[in-house]
Amino acid sequence: MTDQLDGIFSRSFGQGPRPVLAVHCSLAHSGAWRGLAEVMAEDITLTAFDMLSHGRSPDWDGQGNYQLLNAKAGLALLTEPVDLVGHSFGATVALRMAMARPHLVRSLTLIEPVLFAVARTDAPEVLAAMEAQSQPIDAAWAAGDVELTTRLFNRLWGPGEPKWPDLPEPLRAAMMRAMPVIPASYGTLYLDENATLAPGALDPVTMPVLLATGLDSPPVMAEIARGLCRRLADARTVSVAGAGHMLPVTHPNETAEFLRRFWAGA
Repeated sequence: MTDQLDGIFSRSFGQGPRPVLAVHCSLAHSGAWRGLAEVMAEDITLTAFDMLSHGRSPDWDGQGNYQLLNAKAGLALLTEPVDLVGHSFGATVALRMAMARPHLVRSLTLIEPVLFAVARTDAPEVLAAMEAQSQPIDAAWAAGDVELTTRLFNRLWGPGEPKWPDLPEPLRAAMMRAMPVIPASYGTLYLDENATLAPGALDPVTMPVLLATGLDSPPVMAEIARGLCRRLADARTVSVAGAGHMLPVTHPNETAEFLRRFWAGA
């Protein structure tokens, strides 16, 4: 596990005075932040890393907890106070980083955090509806069809994106490479096996927190955002009209706008 983390790839974008550390979503890589970083190039220097099994980082070997390993990788880059931003699974990683090193996190932005355990407690009927939508994905995985699993997963969480056959083969291969970490993280995201929501666990997260969602995203995401907002000391929510789960990628200008407003207030 230590050797894996030694090989984590990271890069930086922009040349602005504000240091930002960002964690990408599943099936993507650090380059997913390029569009946002270009919009904010004069404001921020954004550092991002590839999670295990993504981009130029090594494959996860299946040992240890995937979320906590990536949080450890991110913490190795957290050497000065930064504005920490995470998207989807990367948002759950960013939250764990903020819990571990709150003194180095000036503000925390969680974009579409997929901590489904929040909804399991707060809105089980909404979570059940999302799980019903996911049944074809689960069935494809159980049947051992990684390509179909990835294709269906991408359709659910990235609607409006290019259709699977229209994606370049290297991109399809990269997404299929990363796909196994998603079912492997079920216990982390749905059952809260890392006890993120345990009494007192979120107490260190006292910095300003923004929870951002796309209005066109599955309804469970708004429930998660509201639930985390209630559990955090200094949190607020924002929704982006016309955006779905992939909003920092599809709507970099709107994302930049709410980040600027948040940071100015924080």
